[in-house]
Amino acid sequence: MAIEPINFVVFLMGPTASGKTELAIEISKHINSKLISVDSALIYRGMDIGTAKPSKEILTAHPHELVDICEPEDSFSVTEFISLAKEHIKSALAEGKLPILVGGTSFYFNALEHGLSELPSSTDESRKHFNELLKSEGTAKLHSKLAEIDPKSAARIHSNDSQRVTRALEVFHLSGEILSKLQGKKNQNKLDLNIKKIVLMPDRAMLHQRIEQRFIKMIKDGFLNEVEALRKNTKLNLDLASMRSVGYRQAWNYFEGSYSKKEMIEKAIIATRQLCKRQCTWLRDEDKALKLKQIEIDSNPFPNKRPKAVIVNSILAYSNALEVKQLKKFLKRMLRNIIKLES
Repeated sequence: MAIEPINFVVFLMGPTASGKTELAIEISKHINSKLISVDSALIYRGMDIGTAKPSKEILTAHPHELVDICEPEDSFSVTEFISLAKEHIKSALAEGKLPILVGGTSFYFNALEHGLSELPSSTDESRKHFNELLKSEGTAKLHSKLAEIDPKSAARIHSNDSQRVTRALEVFHLSGEILSKLQGKKNQNKLDLNIKKIVLMPDRAMLHQRIEQRFIKMIKDGFLNEVEALRKNTKLNLDLASMRSVGYRQAWNYFEGSYSKKEMIEKAIIATRQLCKRQCTWLRDEDKALKLKQIEIDSNPFPNKRPKAVIVNSILAYSNALEVKQLKKFLKRMLRNIIKLES
């Protein structure tokens, strides 16, 4: 189904294991659209099982842009992401397709929506310095240092988020300015289109269960073999963003002898749940988004209708609506009427 006119993009967001990819694929079956991945782990080739990357068969049938675009040893900045995402959005609109950006990497979504600050570029020397600090002092201690320097950034960045903590300290080290002050000047590369947001928000208990079940399945599907193959690449180490991805760091340390297999599995599941918690915190603040709870996705009182077809119909209405405020009220009412939702 075509949508006329197209002067906007859809952000389909959700925490890890919420079913974003499945819903995006279902939508693409009904809407003339282009799927664009917004996931900082799916960009890497050879990292398939641990990132829950869609299979080659699925990606062939339902292509996702910005998947498998670089090697695990490559650096990939948010600036590069914005540039590539904008190219795909532009081409989608030129082809009369609705750009649907799907994923859970908040930094990428925020950068697209609000633009980038003029932050100093990371250097090899500064990366090495802060990676060594991270190893010697740990994330919690560095987060405490950040709280002394830049309380606003420290309050916004989770104490376990080593990548963002070290980056905030690096910005201060390189520029002499705190991150929160520099980020107040955002305007570079802002997406100049209307954005309509859809957020999947399954309940916490369900997410935790899915995360555990999914990781156990990853192990059965050969995740450790995948990490073992990656470890043969002499260019890879735990200082790289790719190997800091949840699951990969824990598996790497398992092969280093730091954990037993049982401990590795437990730590990976805990780390994924912590990631999920941070994502949910971010998504709860998306007050202008259409938020779909799991009952709104799975409930189907009508046996002749597929559950996701109801959501697709809602998204069609969402896509054609002109006013976001009116749209949200309309959709909530429509969803209640169709699948008898609770407020």
